[in-house]
Amino acid sequence: MKKFIYSIAGALLFGMASCDSLNLSPEDFAAAGNYWQNAEQVGTYMNGLHSTLRSDYSSPLNLGELRGGTMREGTSSINTSLNSSSIIRNDLRTTSTGVSNWNGYYATILQVNHFIDEVSNNCAFLSEAQRNAYLGQAYGMRAYYYFMLYKTFGGVPLEKDIKVMEGSIDAVALYMERSSAEDVLNSIKEDINASENAFKSASASFNKYYWSKYATLFLKAQIYMWSAKVTTNDDKQAHTATGTADLQVAKQALNEIISSGQFSLMENFADIFDYSKKSKNTEAILAMYFDRTETTNWGSSFVYTPSLIVGSYYDPNGVPMTDVLQLNTAGIVRYEWKESFIKTMDEADTRRAGTFLEYYADKDLTIFGSTYLKLIGHMAEGIRQFDSDIMYMRYADVLLMMAECENGLGGSCAPWINQVRERAYGENWSEEYAYTDGDYAANELAILFERDKEFVGEGCRWFDVVRMHDANKQPLVFSAAAAYPMELGDEAYPILDKATETHKLLWPINTAVLTADPKLTQTWGYNAAEGIK
Repeated sequence: MKKFIYSIAGALLFGMASCDSLNLSPEDFAAAGNYWQNAEQVGTYMNGLHSTLRSDYSSPLNLGELRGGTMREGTSSINTSLNSSSIIRNDLRTTSTGVSNWNGYYATILQVNHFIDEVSNNCAFLSEAQRNAYLGQAYGMRAYYYFMLYKTFGGVPLEKDIKVMEGSIDAVALYMERSSAEDVLNSIKEDINASENAFKSASASFNKYYWSKYATLFLKAQIYMWSAKVTTNDDKQAHTATGTADLQVAKQALNEIISSGQFSLMENFADIFDYSKKSKNTEAILAMYFDRTETTNWGSSFVYTPSLIVGSYYDPNGVPMTDVLQLNTAGIVRYEWKESFIKTMDEADTRRAGTFLEYYADKDLTIFGSTYLKLIGHMAEGIRQFDSDIMYMRYADVLLMMAECENGLGGSCAPWINQVRERAYGENWSEEYAYTDGDYAANELAILFERDKEFVGEGCRWFDVVRMHDANKQPLVFSAAAAYPMELGDEAYPILDKATETHKLLWPINTAVLTADPKLTQTWGYNAAEGIK
């Protein structure tokens, strides 16, 4: 398969477009009259949009996993300081928001808006099929960014025009209130459906490194599942979970992916993340490409420091550790998962060894540590290159989302779970590992735990426990049954306390954003929780 490297020229379009707030006009040569003159320029701009999407690869983990209760906080097993500890322990306050400036999404949304405006209204040199292929991608990306904003902050400002790019507009005219949660979600649905409709009239071949109709269908399923199951509080108009109607829409989108025959599970779990098997990955629906000649991922933040571990730590058999990953001088653990979580995977489950390298700080094997393996890349010229693809969407998620839809619709979820589980156990598979349908709550937990093992580090866990339910249709984020204890053998407690921390289902916005736009208000519940009037 042809390797995809995002256009440098495209990236340059966006290097000057960063804004600190919604009301800044970017200095971007693509906005000038010398651009949008031919198909090559349109393609370069779209490459730039993909480059920006790739540069956001840490956001799924930061926004969608750190708070999910599976990660250590404080110091690592090798005594390095772990990043984002306040987020991991859900210590979010108006004075410590965990993320600033809407996670930088509005600068990117502005660029997508600009692209949609130009391709929709100009660019007569494009064929109708080309135009629709580009708009399918752009509407899908805008839906993605707003969906990330919505899941994170609830109701947010809705900006879909490009008036900010005119430059001469008074900044006061650019102040924007937060739209209601219901309005934002409806807007996201409009965009994802516009993307789907555009792709129906497009001529585009599938490339896992580009936004495709399958990425749109995948995201559509996520959006409608969220709409069906998650009530989002709001000071204007909350979104109340819709139930089965939206689950049916999600199921239909998933069925289209499955029936396409385009995707299948990789035979071996570890192969999904194997650098040498990038071109053979039948599971990736949308992935971010990395290459040592262009750019590398942040894999070094997840692996041990050889000088601290070699000869001083022990493998699970009590043998002194060597530099088994050939890191040489690279690596420093900034993110690490809990022992209590890792050891919920039995040793016959290949996902355990395919996700973690385990070791101990003492010969008695009591002080546990681990290194995350999905981003380790490969060795080239004696140097560890962190150039693994990062998975945004993959087929295993389609199967487990289908299990969740079936559970919500009263169907059988076991066949979908077992497809994923059978791959996980590989040669160790036997019927004793097969899941048998239980009641709604038992199924929901089974799906969650399967997702926990399958998607470690892929930005799912926090969103999963917010979306998925207990027997009373309450989010599992409030359930001890869905939690992992801080230390192995300790009691597990809910990630959030429902009585006092419901507002933490959403993130607060930082003071600088509030100050820059007097029409903005703080995220629902935070002022009340902190006694701010």
